[in-house]
Parts: sequence; structure tokens; C-alpha cells
Amino acid sequence: MMYQKFIIGIVALMLIFALTACGKSNDSTDNKKLDMGSKPASSVTKEHMEHSSSGEVPNGLKVAEHPTYKIGDKVILKTDHMNGMKDAEATISGAFDTTAYVVTYTPTTGGPKVENHKWVIQEEIKDAGKKTLKPGTEVTLEADHMKGMKGASAEIVSSEKTTVYMVDYTPTTGGPVVKNHKWVTEDEVTAK
Repeated sequence: MMYQKFIIGIVALMLIFALTACGKSNDSTDNKKLDMGSKPASSVTKEHMEHSSSGEVPNGLKVAEHPTYKIGDKVILKTDHMNGMKDAEATISGAFDTTAYVVTYTPTTGGPKVENHKWVIQEEIKDAGKKTLKPGTEVTLEADHMKGMKGASAEIVSSEKTTVYMVDYTPTTGGPVVKNHKWVTEDEVTAK
């Protein structure tokens, strides 16, 4: 009889231990899912992008005099720089006239090259001056939109003179509002 009670006690303890461990495992997995879902899109794939939410703009960046969309305007995003961005509702938080560049760069944090990143602006490129840089030009980025971007070596892919907008938006995939996303161009937004 004593032996049976001992076995039942051990089985009960093992069962409690197993259930507790499963509970912790599920919480941990759920937290990872929440973390992934709440981060705006990275360097290599949109799913892993962690975009800076700083509202700071580079020195010398000119506020747009006559932007199509003004600060506070509600718009719909037509671009997919990051997961949950396309068709998201957004609010304009800044409008600036500059030259926007598509760049390919190698993150300073290591990892694969980031191809065709949109957008880095004239004022976020070290020693860029005022002239539009040509495709193929090697530059150093001063933009700090994402981890590993500031100080990275990059190549200009293309450019366009445009109004760039900083926007706050709620991802269509859920999660918190992304504040001060830099940058979207005039043709990447539409009136709500």
C-alpha cells in the first residue's frame, strides 16, 4: 500500500511539473509572437524590420512650402516598405522637400546586404552636398532608421526630387501605431 502511494505521489509531481513547464513554454511562445507582431518590419525582410520612431529630422532639411498633404492630414499608404504598411491608415507628421534615394547597403551590425531600401534622403547621406547623386555612387549613410544603417557603406540605386512625408500609421497586421515612419514619397500615399 505504501509503495502505491509513493508511486502515485511521484506521478502527481511529474504531472504538475509537466503542466507547469508546458504553461511556461506557451507563455514564452505567445510573447515571442506578440513581439514579432508588434515590431514594424528589417534589414533583410519586412518581417524583421525594426524601424526607429524618432521624430528628429536631419539638419538642413527644408519643410515643404506647399505639400499635397499637410501635417495632420489622414491618408492611406500605397507602399509596402514594411509588413502591415500597404493600405494602412496614416496621419502625416511631417512634409519636406528633398531628393529621396533608393540605396543598397551592408549593415554595420553584420548580416546580408539590404537591397533597394526606400528611402534615404539627401540630408541623411554623409557629405552629400546639394547635387543629386548618380546611380552607382558609393556613399556613407547617416540615416538611423534601422539598426545597422548609420555609418553603413551604401550604393545609390536611384533618386527622385520629391516631397517626402513622415507618417504615423496603424499596421494592417495589428500591433501598436508606428510613429514617425521615415519616409514615404508623394506617390506612395493617397487621400483618405
